[in-house]
Amino acid sequence: MKSWLKRIAAPSQELFADEIRRESDPDTAPIESLEPRQLAVVAGRLRTVVLRTDGRSPSVEAELFDGTGQVALVWMGRRRIVGLEAGTRLVARGRVAQLGDGRLVVYNPIYELRP
Repeated sequence: MKSWLKRIAAPSQELFADEIRRESDPDTAPIESLEPRQLAVVAGRLRTVVLRTDGRSPSVEAELFDGTGQVALVWMGRRRIVGLEAGTRLVARGRVAQLGDGRLVVYNPIYELRP
């Protein structure tokens, strides 16, 4: 099938994933390859950014998607982080943890916003 025809027939989620993979830094790991307890550098776009205040301390939680998978980024003790909003591109560095339900998370990652 011709590439332009594939592009027209592809679901929007697949097109979004392709775009993100093209934008990613070559020095970053695909999210699908992450393992718990490893130090990782990941890049992608934020799908969601939420303020959680249901515990003792507030936290900003974001979901980073790179076209291969997603990882949660959690900044504890924060109510807001300027520049973080859905659609923002960023690179995050930190240690990967795994929650009881199997989801991956990086707590208090070092991050860099990308244009």
